[in-house]
Amino acid sequence: MSSNDLKSTEVDDYISTQSSDAQKALKELRTMIWESSPYVCELMNYNIPAFALVEGGKREQQIMIAGYQKHVGFYPHPDVIEKFKEQLVGFKYAKGSVQFPLSKPIPKELVVGMVKFRVAQLTQ
Repeated sequence: MSSNDLKSTEVDDYISTQSSDAQKALKELRTMIWESSPYVCELMNYNIPAFALVEGGKREQQIMIAGYQKHVGFYPHPDVIEKFKEQLVGFKYAKGSVQFPLSKPIPKELVVGMVKFRVAQLTQ
């Protein structure tokens, strides 16, 4: 099975409905997630794009993303936010989410680190 078999046309459709700035940011996040995990399967969960990080991954084993007017939401897991909170200074974040403003570049190194940390948690 190729990675394209695990990509979702529903996720494509969701991204296509966003503003051009949000589309660009969501596509970047999507690519970063795919590049950071040995297994990814896309789906829609709570009407937003979700990425199962282990085969058959349920909500607790997924990372989600969403587009908004002025930012994109990144939902890795509360453990991930806690682990990376010092690196999240300067971003609006909560227990299980972080907002990346559309007016700034997505911090690739941070996102990749967060995804890899979550994958490691799930595959230990």
